Amino acid sequence: MSQEKERLENKGGGWKEWFSAKNMKLLTRPFGADNPITVQVLGICSALAVTAKMQPALVMAISVVVVTGFANLIISLLRNTIPPRIRIIVQLTVIATLVILVDQTLKAVAYEVSRQLSVFVGLIITNCIVMGRLEAFAMANKPWPSFLDGVGNGAGYGLILIIVAFIREFFGSGTVFGYKVIPPSFYEAGYTDNGLFILPPMALIVLGVIIWIHRSMNRNLIEK
Repeated sequence: MSQEKERLENKGGGWKEWFSAKNMKLLTRPFGADNPITVQVLGICSALAVTAKMQPALVMAISVVVVTGFANLIISLLRNTIPPRIRIIVQLTVIATLVILVDQTLKAVAYEVSRQLSVFVGLIITNCIVMGRLEAFAMANKPWPSFLDGVGNGAGYGLILIIVAFIREFFGSGTVFGYKVIPPSFYEAGYTDNGLFILPPMALIVLGVIIWIHRSMNRNLIEK
């Protein structure tokens, strides 16, 4: 009886360790005090380029989560066997392989979205967020925490993409995911969509305002 109880406790302890407060912080911190875009100012190019519409922004966000999470996992598994002199080459090889798989999958199941994203899926290979997490975390930590760190940073990046895309599509086209959300009566009363929001300069302005708001709200956490 005591052995069975010990077995169950050890099993529960394993799950508790997997989803401990420390590990969960790896998932949640990139949404606040350590967001890769608003705090670390990484991955800005794609954040400006693919956020005119919600759909490509969401697909880009999911793609980065997949690549960052599994790249962290694979590099962490290999970290003790990678010679220091070629670690960057190995990291780029892993990232490139994952990006190619994601790109080909998108072309097979969502070709139109893949065309909208154009070269920016391929540019995930050079995304500073992915390379940064491999160097800063995956090379020095175990696989499970590394996977959570990758998923968390990818999701934190994706959240900002979706917020920027929502603002730009809503005010620029009057739609969300391509569906009209502004009532026709507004247009009849004289309202018009602001085409400036669809242009690249407005992406920079919207992102700058989000960074300012986020840093103002999380100043104490960021300083820590």
